[in-house]
Amino acid sequence: MPEPDQRLFFLLQQAAHRLRVAADRRCLAAAGITTAQLGALFAVREGGLTQRELAEQLGQRESAVTAMVTRLVDAGLVAKRPHPREHRAVSLRLTEAGEEALARVGPAIEEFNARLRAVLGEQGFRDTVDGVGKLARGEW
Repeated sequence: MPEPDQRLFFLLQQAAHRLRVAADRRCLAAAGITTAQLGALFAVREGGLTQRELAEQLGQRESAVTAMVTRLVDAGLVAKRPHPREHRAVSLRLTEAGEEALARVGPAIEEFNARLRAVLGEQGFRDTVDGVGKLARGEW
């Protein structure tokens, strides 16, 4: 069997895929949204982002975020408003329905994290959050 450090990347890929599939099922059942849409809603909730800023926060191409925002607007979860300083940009705002979707998905996310804590233990969970957060921010 290969040494653990030789398998880490492969294991991270497998874990990310399995976790995303499981979380998507829970989020879709609870609120009719995917985890990608959930991430966008959380980011938009923080305050008037442009689509470019949202793409940067999510680490995605602007074209992919444009399509996602269109779906969120069509679903009534996000609204576009004129940007206060950039005349060609729009500011994204969470709608009341978007807030309600986040409220509905909250218990599913809490249960999902509780299951991860049970598998990893509290300190392992905290260490994983710290380590994966560093990887996500490009601190390597």
